[in-house]
Amino acid sequence: MATARLVRAAGCGLRPSCTSKSYRGVTRLENEAVLDRMATRLEARPDILNLRRESVEHPFGTIKQWMNQGAFLMRRLENVRGEFSLTALAYNIKRAITLVGVPGLIAAVKA
Repeated sequence: MATARLVRAAGCGLRPSCTSKSYRGVTRLENEAVLDRMATRLEARPDILNLRRESVEHPFGTIKQWMNQGAFLMRRLENVRGEFSLTALAYNIKRAITLVGVPGLIAAVKA
């Protein structure tokens, strides 16, 4: 939700040529301070975004591309969470099979 701050512009002689209103509204998102802090952190360490792309974005790209999970089929947050939990479980099992193989996964489950 955006909030507006009203500023009185009484002493400006050019005001009638710019606007007919007696105030100027400045719109800012409710959580824009969080976005500003994130932008400041990214400016300080631009390499961190590349690290995130390497470690975090890969599973989501894999889920979307290999598992045909482009959009959620369910509605409402609780249902979407359940759907994504099942998708993440399938991704984790597929990844474990790739890393340790089926015999290794069965041995780990039995242990």
